[in-house]
Amino acid sequence: MFEGRNRIATAQARGAARWSLALAAALLTAACATAPRLQSAPPPRATPSGDAVLASLQHGLRPSRLGAGEALPRWSLQERMAHYNVPGVAIALLRDGEVVAARGYGLREAGTQDAVDGDTLFSVGSVSKVVTSAIALRFVADGRLDLDRDVNAYLKSWRIPARPGIRDPHVSLRMLLSHTGGLDVHGFPDFQPDEPMPTLLQILDGTPPAKGGTVRLIHEPGSRYDYSGGGTMVAQLLLEEQAGSPLETVARREVLDPLRMTRSTFANPLPAERGNIAKAHDEAGARVALPRGWESFPEQAASGLWTSANELGRFTGELLKSYKGRGTLLPRPIAQAMMTEVSPSMHGLGPRLHGDGATRFFHHGGDNNSYHAWIEGYLETGDGFVILTNGDGGVNLRGEIRNALSDALGRGVNPVVRLADVDLSDRSYDDYAGRYVRDANIPADLSRGLVDSFEDTAFTIARSGAGFTIALGDPAKTHALLARAPDRFVGDDLPPNELVVHRDAHGKVRGVTIERGNARAYYRRAD
Repeated sequence: MFEGRNRIATAQARGAARWSLALAAALLTAACATAPRLQSAPPPRATPSGDAVLASLQHGLRPSRLGAGEALPRWSLQERMAHYNVPGVAIALLRDGEVVAARGYGLREAGTQDAVDGDTLFSVGSVSKVVTSAIALRFVADGRLDLDRDVNAYLKSWRIPARPGIRDPHVSLRMLLSHTGGLDVHGFPDFQPDEPMPTLLQILDGTPPAKGGTVRLIHEPGSRYDYSGGGTMVAQLLLEEQAGSPLETVARREVLDPLRMTRSTFANPLPAERGNIAKAHDEAGARVALPRGWESFPEQAASGLWTSANELGRFTGELLKSYKGRGTLLPRPIAQAMMTEVSPSMHGLGPRLHGDGATRFFHHGGDNNSYHAWIEGYLETGDGFVILTNGDGGVNLRGEIRNALSDALGRGVNPVVRLADVDLSDRSYDDYAGRYVRDANIPADLSRGLVDSFEDTAFTIARSGAGFTIALGDPAKTHALLARAPDRFVGDDLPPNELVVHRDAHGKVRGVTIERGNARAYYRRAD
């Protein structure tokens, strides 16, 4: 969905220069005599209890978008788990940086009586990157690594190869953690129980049995945002070579043991002896990755962490406390740098960031084939939550759970996107149809993450009955545009962006802006 932005019209005050000072004084006196007394500001909204927030799971799950006049459905967690065929869910809730509840719902394995609890282990996919970032920032805090030094100056067994056309191939740790290093390989496939697993160097070079591509420069380092799990694997090599130990050992020393995350591990394959493991299920809810029951993720730093709601909640809370100077994991200046966007990225040093003031928060999702996870922390209040699922349908369920929890917390950071009752059948809208081409002059500092999530250099808008469709890279594949206003649309099944049509003072459609949060991309009318 495309997220909208209110625009506040301002009016210029016009002075009354010919009025006499006496008349102005008389009017002021009269106004003071009749003006109502100023009222004190209303008290801040009471923070709901942990039980009240978790109670929202019984009636508060909802979609992220509703049609004009459509009522909020108020689904329960149990009915949506059944709808998406997700056997098990674990959730942790944080207040003031502390875990106040960690609960399991449903089953570790479909067809059994094995219940999920707050200590059940789940794969958390790319949430692993945030833990990896925290490890790296511990090295920075201790002076073992410099955020802005070329990582090739540290690396020994492998280096980022130079590439013709890249003027300055120097990639820093700051770039790796914020996905601005210009490196390839977005993510990695899972490994089944009978498949051999690659070494770290095989992963970096994309050689069998690795399944991903080669980790190489494809952009000028620092010039743009391009999400790169491959870059995170370079960070893993950097950490291992600096420490002289594998990542599991480094993670346990730097983060897992200090935070009492005794069940969490980067070990892959996950040893069955760990016990209390959420097993993998496909989109139909059937067990997969048999006979063991879970996949492996050799790309440890990027997607290999196994953890529980309790322990991942503790980690998330420690980031919140470190940001406020009350934590033990990171010094406050480094924690605040972690939670500050690295332009042109929408990430800080690991997490993604949104909002400001009391609604400033960080988050990160994790998506492997059978497991979908989410962490979110409100930096000013210390509130937060963790969501873990063990079914392929969890990618949608996770979003509905997040909607319920954020609504219950009452910070207004994740409001429902409501469509408008707009009649676009009038022929005056016909000129919306046409071809639009990305304006390459818009700085990357403004387009930010849109260059990765909405990469198309051109698209076409076409009439479709009483409305419009958009065709991106494949002209045969179209998406309905759903109106939020006569000039604002969201895509039926596109990323969470808003499309704004610009009609100028001469009545001519000049272009379209794609907006996501505070990122902007501009497309000029090309016909």
